[in-house]
Amino acid sequence: MRLSQTIMSSSALPLPHRCSFTTTTSFAQSNHTYSSTPVNNKAPLASPHLDQQCSSQDSIKRHFDHGFPQKPKTIRYRFSQLCKEGQIHVARQLFDSIPQPTTVLWNAIIIGYICNDLHHEAIALYSKMMKSSSQHQPDPYTFSSVLKACAETKELRIGKAVHCHILRSCIYAGRIVYNSLLNMYATCLSSFDALYSCDLVKRVFSTMPKRNVVAWNTMISWYLKTERPVEGLVHFVMMLKMGIKPTPVSFVNVFPATSRVMDVQIAHVLYGMVIKFGDEYVNDLFVVSSAIYMYAELGCLADARRIFDHCLERNIEIWNSLIGGCVQNNCAIEALHLFLEALQAQDDVGVDDVTFLSALTATSQLQSLGFAQQLHASLIKNSLVSHAILQNAIVSTYSKCNSISESFRVFNGMQERDIVSWNTMVSALVQNGMDVEGLMLVHEMQSQKFMIDGVTIAAVLSAASNLRNLDIGKQTHAYLIRHRIQFEGMNTYLIDMYAKSGMMKAAQAVFNMNCSKDRDPAMWNAMISANTHNGLIEKSFAVLRQMLELDLTPTAVTLASILPACSQSGSLALGKAIHGFAIRNFLDDNVFVGSALVDMYSKSGAIHYAESVFEKSPNKNSITYTNMIVGYGQHGMGDKAILLFNAWRGSGFQPDGVPFLAALSACSYSGLITEGLQIFESMRDHEVQPSLEHYACVVDMLGRVGRVVEAYMFADEIDEECNVLGIWGSLLAACRIHKNFELGKVVADKLLALAGGDKTTGYHVLLSNIYAAEGNWEYVNRVRRGMREKGLTKEVGCSWINISGVAHCFASKDEAHPVCCEIYEMLGYLSTNMKDAGYSASLRWQEVWISEFGE
Repeated sequence: MRLSQTIMSSSALPLPHRCSFTTTTSFAQSNHTYSSTPVNNKAPLASPHLDQQCSSQDSIKRHFDHGFPQKPKTIRYRFSQLCKEGQIHVARQLFDSIPQPTTVLWNAIIIGYICNDLHHEAIALYSKMMKSSSQHQPDPYTFSSVLKACAETKELRIGKAVHCHILRSCIYAGRIVYNSLLNMYATCLSSFDALYSCDLVKRVFSTMPKRNVVAWNTMISWYLKTERPVEGLVHFVMMLKMGIKPTPVSFVNVFPATSRVMDVQIAHVLYGMVIKFGDEYVNDLFVVSSAIYMYAELGCLADARRIFDHCLERNIEIWNSLIGGCVQNNCAIEALHLFLEALQAQDDVGVDDVTFLSALTATSQLQSLGFAQQLHASLIKNSLVSHAILQNAIVSTYSKCNSISESFRVFNGMQERDIVSWNTMVSALVQNGMDVEGLMLVHEMQSQKFMIDGVTIAAVLSAASNLRNLDIGKQTHAYLIRHRIQFEGMNTYLIDMYAKSGMMKAAQAVFNMNCSKDRDPAMWNAMISANTHNGLIEKSFAVLRQMLELDLTPTAVTLASILPACSQSGSLALGKAIHGFAIRNFLDDNVFVGSALVDMYSKSGAIHYAESVFEKSPNKNSITYTNMIVGYGQHGMGDKAILLFNAWRGSGFQPDGVPFLAALSACSYSGLITEGLQIFESMRDHEVQPSLEHYACVVDMLGRVGRVVEAYMFADEIDEECNVLGIWGSLLAACRIHKNFELGKVVADKLLALAGGDKTTGYHVLLSNIYAAEGNWEYVNRVRRGMREKGLTKEVGCSWINISGVAHCFASKDEAHPVCCEIYEMLGYLSTNMKDAGYSASLRWQEVWISEFGE
């Protein structure tokens, strides 16, 4: 957490922006400088003789008032004044003119450099001091100051050298130097250094003869930085047991550790201690902000809001903590209400970049284009729109509000673009289905000398997956190998790309490259989804079984990935078992699991179960509603589908093309032509451009009820680029069903002129059936002969039935079933009975087709 890192790096060694040098100063003595300091200002230096300094100044003033002459200013005082005025170069010239400066003067000029953020110059001056022949050697305040400079510049090597100087100097280091050493090591070292080498921070802490609260605070922050929150909490308890009273900074450091271990009880106990210590702690701005963040991380927004409402003073960090907490907990509306309150706040908090970033994220969650435009206008008004981080966020927000044109306009108007800007725009294009444009932008990005990173690669692999373009996917994989690029989730993207391109062997090879213990949940989920997508149902369940054998608990995404396999296998019992697992593990409330359950039950024929899951789901998104509408349509319940669709639109939802397609399909299945045409016409009212699928659905809807001429006229008016197989193929089927043979031939000629290859097999069969129904056997033979010459074969249909938990699949002329002899014997018996009962069917042309072409 940025706040905790700031406190960690500063709690032991607070530095001023302007500091006084009238007394010798320690950088590690005070721990209370943050409790009353505004956020954006640095705390003043804490002096061990601060009270004496103030009293001496009052005494001088009284003497002056009584006519006594004022004591002459010292050189040290002159250094102080110059540093306050930012004239450190003048102070250095004055220092260089002194032949034998004392240690106090060396310290004064070193501290002056640090106060003016010239840390490298401070280190260089310390080096010069060590090399000088002066009898004045560094004292604890010198070491404390230069260690602070090493911490600020992350100069670990120099910091270790200073540590050696301290050990060789044989001076009594005391808590001042030890605290500075702790801070230097805690700032310069990383989590890797702590976990895979000697923990120098812990080692220094263990050698301290006496530890004050500053040392304990630094250790707690160090454990938090190195992802060891439990040890941080343990040290906080140890500090209490040793009788050391925690400071506000102690709670600022320990609150994030509590949120990491996800223990609400510990959070209540710690905040109870804050209340017990009194108003100084309760009203400390950093404590309030950290407590709000802790409760938001734990999902306790009510507690976070209660702390926010009761604090006497609020700075922008407190507002940001609560707004960010609401966004994190998917309470986007509450977050935007707070944002508006912050804009109108009477304490003049002044919203910053972080506030706007949170508001833009909340807007993205709501997909509210209107509010996104208002935020954009507000940024322009406040002259913040030029900030790159905000421009990138605006690009992302517009794309998530389905306004990719606005995203590109903002991106195109950026005067300076960084790698994040390019990645944001590329990802926005891919996520909005503009995969080719995204790939072209990557090419442009490379031409402008921007290096591709993991985020770019993830977007390119997603584009390759969406386009089912194996060549681009392979080239990207080769680029990864050549440039040795590694990023989190890389193998998951590769598995998905190869699976969607039909290369399951390559996907399995990527999966097998990693040991079982090295596979993260996302990789397992990707492999399950890959097998399901390619119809390898048994392998999907085999991967799930392997996952369970390794004691890996399935996540919500795992269940959402395996549930489609249940509907494909026809195993309703297995789907129910997975539903029961979701309930027992409290995953049924997850929006993705709920959507997958609705889809599974409706496709398995259990529409009432699907309705029950839908009604009980506390969280619903567009996929949940769409799946339910599709389910109603597939079961001929068009009226319910339209009612749900209209209710959904009435709730303020702005639908995209997918829900409209689901509603049109439902109308087509149920023969609700008038309602379907009204829904199609209303698409433009919602600024949704009809796609090929929408046009095909309208043609199919008209054709199903025999309005084939009207369907033909509708299809003929569509733009040439929309003349695809699906539209004319649907119309051809309708012509055959409703015996409009002449129109069917016209449609067939247009269809076969558009298509080529294996995709036309079904349309050749339809045309042959039309000629057979018309009795034109010459043309039937001609079509059949043409299919043989082209090597086209009719895809065999398949159906299944589930008996006692076992799915039985059947296909035409199937002899693979273990009891196929008994089945055919029963079919013959039923056929004889049907004929005896007087049933006859006009199947002459189908029988001819099956007997002659099927052989």
